Amino acid sequence: MKILMVLESDFPPDIRVENEILALVNAGHEMHIACYSHKKQFEVPGDLPYTIHKTYIPPLVYKVSVGALKSEIYFNFWRKVLKGLFSKITFDAIHIHDLPLAKVGYETGRKQGIPFTLDLHENWPALLSISKHTNTMLGKRLSSRSQWEEYEKKYVSLADKVIVVVDEAKERISGLGVDPSRIYIVSNTINPAYFDFPEQEKDGEYITMVYGGGINYHRGLQTVIEALPEIAAQIPNIRVWLIGKGSYVKILKKQASELGVDRYIEFFDWMPLKELLKRVSQADIALIPHIKSAHTDSTIPHKLFQYMYAGIPTLASDCDPLQRILLETSTGAIFKDQDPKNFASLLFKLLQDSYFRERIPENGKMWVEKKYNWDADAAVLVSMYQ
Repeated sequence: MKILMVLESDFPPDIRVENEILALVNAGHEMHIACYSHKKQFEVPGDLPYTIHKTYIPPLVYKVSVGALKSEIYFNFWRKVLKGLFSKITFDAIHIHDLPLAKVGYETGRKQGIPFTLDLHENWPALLSISKHTNTMLGKRLSSRSQWEEYEKKYVSLADKVIVVVDEAKERISGLGVDPSRIYIVSNTINPAYFDFPEQEKDGEYITMVYGGGINYHRGLQTVIEALPEIAAQIPNIRVWLIGKGSYVKILKKQASELGVDRYIEFFDWMPLKELLKRVSQADIALIPHIKSAHTDSTIPHKLFQYMYAGIPTLASDCDPLQRILLETSTGAIFKDQDPKNFASLLFKLLQDSYFRERIPENGKMWVEKKYNWDADAAVLVSMYQ
């Protein structure tokens, strides 16, 4: 088949999208991806086993995307992009990444007489309800959660196939009236072939906790910092590495300073994957302290499987998928979200249980190789298209 994927961001990089493309290429499909660039002058890699169709998106069009359900400007941009592609190439299927462009994907699929797959990376209406840009006065006027919920309900029903990332998301979408046989779970697992964790000596002088990813309010890192005074009182050699960037970095630095724990925290900007894996390998505990919400209860972070494969114990909040997988695999501990005292208590317990920690490296690698790996998820995706 000749499949067109549509991604409303620049590409590369996007590890999930690239994994999906390569899985389908290896299955014999001809893959194309439509995406945009914020730069008028951009380069498109030409030495890839798939084709990238990139278009410049004007700043105004990008800004009005938040109000896509209030105005057709953003949808019209994509309609024009797709019309241009279909005028030159005959595709056999269209595959839309994430909810916003579902309407355009459905329209295009019906017009061209081809199947339409909707690939939901997350619970979009719930994500918008906790995002900073949609909680301003203007953002609330432009983006209504109830309107997005109705939009989602309509287009998951109209899609030929729906992809989700975790069991809990399949339950949620089937609860909207979608036949479960049309919903496929293709998770955010890792491809072990691309994750070579270097052998690193632990720094015996410190107990190191590491977090890698976006840094904003709903990631829950403020709970970790709030717990640090109690933790440092009992573990004076504690150290926290926060790796990534986001709108909440300045606030977290201020919080750490006000609590007098800034000397225990090191902030790092985004770093190449190889450097990130080196840092993770040096850590004693990995952190996923997300605030529990309708969003985090129906998605799963890619980094969980990185931590499992690296053999690092994970201390995570009680979001449904995190709790289910960590308890199933015995690779970490669960604390109550936004509860710094419970976080500290679970950390102390985890550090004291040397038998449990010593089993985690073997458990984590075994579960990734046995179940939570990209080969298994790629097989689901390939079988869906077959």
